[in-house]
Amino acid sequence: MARITLTDLTKVYDPDGEAVVAVEDCNLTVDDGEFLVLVGPSGCGKSTTLRCIAGLEDITEGRLEFGDTDVTTYSASERDVAMVFQNYALYPHMTVRQNIGFGLKLSSKLSSSEINDQVESVAEMLGISELLGDKPKELSGGQQQRVALGRAIVRKPEVFLMDEPLSNLDAKLRSDMRTELQELQQNLDVTTVYVTHDQTEAMAMGDRIAVMDKGILQQVGPPEEVYRQPVNEFVADFIGSPSINLLSADVDGSTLLGPGGFKYDLGNASPVEGHDRVRVGIRPEDIRLVDGGPNRAEVTVVEPMGNENFCYMELEHIEMTARISPTQRPTAGEEVAFAFDEAALYLFDAETGDALKTKTDESPDNIHTEVST
Repeated sequence: MARITLTDLTKVYDPDGEAVVAVEDCNLTVDDGEFLVLVGPSGCGKSTTLRCIAGLEDITEGRLEFGDTDVTTYSASERDVAMVFQNYALYPHMTVRQNIGFGLKLSSKLSSSEINDQVESVAEMLGISELLGDKPKELSGGQQQRVALGRAIVRKPEVFLMDEPLSNLDAKLRSDMRTELQELQQNLDVTTVYVTHDQTEAMAMGDRIAVMDKGILQQVGPPEEVYRQPVNEFVADFIGSPSINLLSADVDGSTLLGPGGFKYDLGNASPVEGHDRVRVGIRPEDIRLVDGGPNRAEVTVVEPMGNENFCYMELEHIEMTARISPTQRPTAGEEVAFAFDEAALYLFDAETGDALKTKTDESPDNIHTEVST
């Protein structure tokens, strides 16, 4: 196992003489045995960062270390990493047994019987022993994913690298495989870097998550910390499902004034001192539908989710979402009053997007209250 350290890592592509910076000055440490998730929108640089760690891309500037060893210039074969890809990359003409053992056959001096023993041990761990004689075309997506994992595990690498390995699976199987991957990583205790664009997946799986945007690392921390204390508006907007509600507001002393008659009096105005305008954020679970009040919005859709309802509303031209009790079912076209506690309020600089205030520990998480029109 190994600690991974990225120091000022930069990757620049130069197609036709026009430099494209894919990753810029990335500083990141992945602890020994940690499961770290790189998350961000398409094109943010997360897969490029992973490929730089794997040795599949040359590093333009900066340094990469495994433990105390500088591996910046090492080839992929010298780095002792195993990678699981989005498309599984199985050899169609080989059986499951041959696919899992192929890497050992090329990279080790083990005998055929020793390789076979290790393959069977890994197959048993993954629950695919009965599939060892099958070809990839005979397997389901989940079974193919297990074979790809088995091929990585059997090599006993220092580092696992996973590039959106669950994205080709259906929703139910993705959920099941998420749990299996977490249990597997905990049992193997191998340093793992996992790339996904799915923030729900990131929140569910990572010991820590690293959020990227436009090639720049935005924030690194435990999932709850990144969710509750985002460093900027981008992180707040990207992490969370449904997304945080955001609107612009003018600052009038200790009062926030926004579109559609939005008005909120701050008990503590210190976060907005010196600002004429801010961005206001409220998580859907922190919005309450109440009996009267200055802030009102028109309901557009209510989605029953079983244990809760998602209430979609419009505040002038701003779309808002509230997670409400399953007993609350306002109808489309109704005007409802909404409220939230100051402890749950997020405030961001209108120009830079930097966080001025985030959710505090006193913020309540209950969503059950009565609705009135």
